[in-house]
Amino acid sequence: MEQGITSELPMQPRLGDLAGWLAWAEQLNPQPIELGLDRVRTVYQALGLAPRVPVITVGGTNGKGSTCAMLSSILQSAGHRVGCYTSPHLLHPTERVRIDGIPVADERLAAACARVESARGSLPLTPFEFGTLAALCVFDEAALDVLVLEVGLGGRLDAVNIVDADVSVVTSIGIDHTDFLGDTRDSIGYEKAGIFRSGRPAVCGDPHPPLGLLKQAGVVGAPLWSQGAGYGWSAREDADGQPAWRFWRVDAQHAENCRVLEPLPMPGLEGEIQLDNAATALMALDRLRERLTVPLAAIQAGLRRVQLAGRFQRFGTVPEVILDVAHNPHAAQRLAATLARQPVAGRTLAVLAMLRDKDMVGVVQALAPQVQGWFIAGIPERRGASAEELALALTQGGAQGPVTACADIAAALASARAHAGSRDRVIVCGSFVTVGSALQMLSVEAAQGTVAAAANGCLAADKAIFV
Repeated sequence: MEQGITSELPMQPRLGDLAGWLAWAEQLNPQPIELGLDRVRTVYQALGLAPRVPVITVGGTNGKGSTCAMLSSILQSAGHRVGCYTSPHLLHPTERVRIDGIPVADERLAAACARVESARGSLPLTPFEFGTLAALCVFDEAALDVLVLEVGLGGRLDAVNIVDADVSVVTSIGIDHTDFLGDTRDSIGYEKAGIFRSGRPAVCGDPHPPLGLLKQAGVVGAPLWSQGAGYGWSAREDADGQPAWRFWRVDAQHAENCRVLEPLPMPGLEGEIQLDNAATALMALDRLRERLTVPLAAIQAGLRRVQLAGRFQRFGTVPEVILDVAHNPHAAQRLAATLARQPVAGRTLAVLAMLRDKDMVGVVQALAPQVQGWFIAGIPERRGASAEELALALTQGGAQGPVTACADIAAALASARAHAGSRDRVIVCGSFVTVGSALQMLSVEAAQGTVAAAANGCLAADKAIFV
């Protein structure tokens, strides 16, 4: 079908049929990812969308979702109504579009999709472009105080970048999505800095921002605060001797305008890296303090309450299961560091499934020192790596311990749990698809004996690989 011609599409879904609209959006563009703002901006303007409230846009290689979750939790604790757009989802598409932390109803998002379609004309939007516009339609029709928008890929050419942010955040810069963003931190930093706006504050959570990002901030004319230079955090104890921390922000020109917030509770999300994300969120809110009132008590409450599935998410089963969406070397290194700081008496077994276009060897290299056994599976979609491809990556990445190939992710998790002792732990990582499958299984834990039965989904013994 020629781009832009939709006459061969099936009949449009009914108004409230969200699944039908999502399937419809999948057929509009032959390319699932096609960066560029021309198509999406044209429809955005046709829809008459223009945020009437402050906007915080969050990009970065890792930490975007956690930072968005903290921003939303703190702002809600301060009494503000928050619209939050994130991606991808784990279990249901409406997770991407939340108002005050609650996913919108299927019917509401479906109606927004119909509104987008009415303005699209013949433009071949990608699924992400279509979904981003639908989310903005939902927010446009709600009485909100602030928007928190997560970039999908990169920044400069991502659909979210049609919205002019009042504060732009880049959480971290690692090597990922090299086919689209380049293969150096400079080139990736430049792409991510594409969300910066002239005269509007920009925040970088990476303590070593690449030159590409720094140059772009200068070219655009965005005042930049970087972690470790303009702001940061330090550990301390609270009045009861419990772990706590302080946030600080400096003003090189006006020393009297420096700021310290303390004591701050440890965030509800685990891992030391979450203090980096929390400080970055506070710096973004600091830049909006004249427009959004956020008392210290709200910051403290929001940090305690914040939750986000799939970020070192613990399940208190025996053995313990930990879900983490780490899917690139940068995130895997952070996951490995958290595991190292929290050793167990037994083994750490990993359930791993990944997409083929990710650096599978790099992820394995990062995790290998902390993992003593691997249970792998393929992901049955176009970008998914097979178990055989993943097994090769394990060999190349220096994985230690037995590697067992399983029929699917659920079987891999069941097998890992069946093989684990009470002192062991199981981590599930590699992609949002992997964690979503495991979360679905754990959320609907079946009757006694399911684990043993599902473990039979592992491939025959001659398919198990030992490295």
